[in-house]
Amino acid sequence: MDISEPLLSDYPKEQFSESESIPEWKDQITIRGLVVSAVLGSLFCIITHNLNLTVGVIPSLNIAAGLLGFFFVKTWNGFLSTLGLSTIPFTRQENTVIQTCVVACYGLAYSGGFGSSLIAMDERTYQLVGPDYPGNRAEDVKNPGLGWMICFMLIVSFIGLLSIVPLRKVMVMDYKLTYPSGTATAMLINSFHTTTGAELAGSQVRRLGKYLNISFCWSCFKWFFSGIGDSCGFDYFPIFGLTLFKNTFYFDFSPTYVGCGLICAHIVNFSVLLGAILSWGFLWPFISSHAGYWYPADLGRNDFKGLYGYKVFISISLILGDGVYNLVKIIMITVREMCGTHFIQNSLPVVAEVHDHENSQLQLEQKNRDEIFLKDKIPFWFAASGYVGLATISVATIPIIFPPLKWYLVLCSYILAPALAFCNSYGAGLTDMSLPSTYGKIGLFIMASCAGPNGGVIAGIASSAVMMSIVATAADLMQDFKTGYLTLSSAKSMIVGQLAGTAMGCIIAPLTFWLFWTAFDIGSPDGPYKAPFAVIYRELAILGIEGFSELPKHCLALCCGFFAAALLINLLRDVFPKKVSQYIPIPTAMAVPFFIGAYFAVDMFVGTVILYIWERLDKNDADDYATVVASGLICGDGIWTIPSAILSILRISPPICMSFGPSLSG
Repeated sequence: MDISEPLLSDYPKEQFSESESIPEWKDQITIRGLVVSAVLGSLFCIITHNLNLTVGVIPSLNIAAGLLGFFFVKTWNGFLSTLGLSTIPFTRQENTVIQTCVVACYGLAYSGGFGSSLIAMDERTYQLVGPDYPGNRAEDVKNPGLGWMICFMLIVSFIGLLSIVPLRKVMVMDYKLTYPSGTATAMLINSFHTTTGAELAGSQVRRLGKYLNISFCWSCFKWFFSGIGDSCGFDYFPIFGLTLFKNTFYFDFSPTYVGCGLICAHIVNFSVLLGAILSWGFLWPFISSHAGYWYPADLGRNDFKGLYGYKVFISISLILGDGVYNLVKIIMITVREMCGTHFIQNSLPVVAEVHDHENSQLQLEQKNRDEIFLKDKIPFWFAASGYVGLATISVATIPIIFPPLKWYLVLCSYILAPALAFCNSYGAGLTDMSLPSTYGKIGLFIMASCAGPNGGVIAGIASSAVMMSIVATAADLMQDFKTGYLTLSSAKSMIVGQLAGTAMGCIIAPLTFWLFWTAFDIGSPDGPYKAPFAVIYRELAILGIEGFSELPKHCLALCCGFFAAALLINLLRDVFPKKVSQYIPIPTAMAVPFFIGAYFAVDMFVGTVILYIWERLDKNDADDYATVVASGLICGDGIWTIPSAILSILRISPPICMSFGPSLSG
């Protein structure tokens, strides 16, 4: 799969000083950095739990972690300096490791299933589904406990780090996937530590700060109109009319997604929009017109026996088809290399580089990045043996915590997990969308079906927590590898930062959740912490017990068709010449709006249109500043998540609800 244009305008043109000393990987990890990471990790875990138990949607906090990490260490160094004490220099590499550690810590508050899988087993969720609901048994109840939750996190959380480490070079250097949040975080960290003598770098920093402030202020302004309830504020602006709005076609004025559109390749943005048009413009309205025939017409919006089931399983099929094709291709190329055959660059979905006489400095900087990124290698045997060892421990211990989840089902989960981890990391690199809950539903449905009526609910829900942890951790790690690549950080220091952050998260995430569990009435439909996904996960597990026969009519056939379509599209991209294949869409990018909605595809397309016009007016200026502007937009919106989350925790609601509806005649 070839992409004909640079995803990052040949990577951000940061001006690294030739005299800049790159610390050894051990020196990039400091005691103060770990202390700051623990403090920020605790804060972000609280924020994540609050959002997870209220709205169920978690924004990326990578950028905020990098910013606050810089602020804390600089403040601490300044305090020590006033006391006359010397401090070691604060480098961009240490800043990156702190960010990595914090993300690994708070990520477990979401991927651990505290707002979905783990409380889908509890007594309240059982009562909400209803004791008379077919397949909902009183025996399939396991209430949260601090002890078993910590043990469960320690067992499953580290294995995701090892599932995709061997592919770091392929994903970051060969595929050159953008990972927009990781790139924006790197740009922000680099701006804090840039050599002040570089004219272009200084101009880029000023431009970054300008658009960061614009984005932050705009996000703050939007908050005042977002009110209480559904469809309030600029996030639900029916710019194309109410009819298209009902099918999620609207511009939600999101700086983050517009920024993603500026960073991602045109073909990625086009693929996302095409997927939105195919799904929300044609497929879902067509299936909805058969309500009452293909599925019962009176089902809820999140019922897997209705339209929601089509959305989840068809999008998964398209992503899996793309991921499986590329994973098999990587394995074939790797085997061919090991057998002595020369590596064929065009056979991988790489970004074509544009080189001319003006890019010599850029090529030198990229060569420097490549050398540093590959300097501290992580042996394949270490990752493979570690994965096998941790999987063995999990196979032996998880059935003790969840008896219905038999050892052979756990083993099957770990056999399936690396392929799903690759798919999620690949999709996140293209679109900035990590979808661990979607992959968790795959594990839930399959394992519930295999376990059967006696214990299938607990087995399915527990397996979804295992799968979510693995695929989320893998995507976060690759996102952080991208940040580390752009900040000249060692791969070893990134791995150690991830391990340290994961160890913190295994303790901090359950402890902070336990505070919520003991202080509030979690899961109450009338309370502030409704845990909206708990009931969905339990109902999906009950559906899974009956197997694929319970899916709505033609759902399985459509899934098979879209899986085959993804394979065919990738084959066409490889068979056709580059001048043709560059216009063939990317299945994973197409699949994301199938499930999420068309609104973010509209935002990303706005970003790509801006970039296209900018390149036509002044290509050099676009090459120098497009990624910087995009990073500023993403950073400002990301930083706003902190005050907005604090306002939510303090139960301070926006004062105005701006909404739209049809005009009243007469």
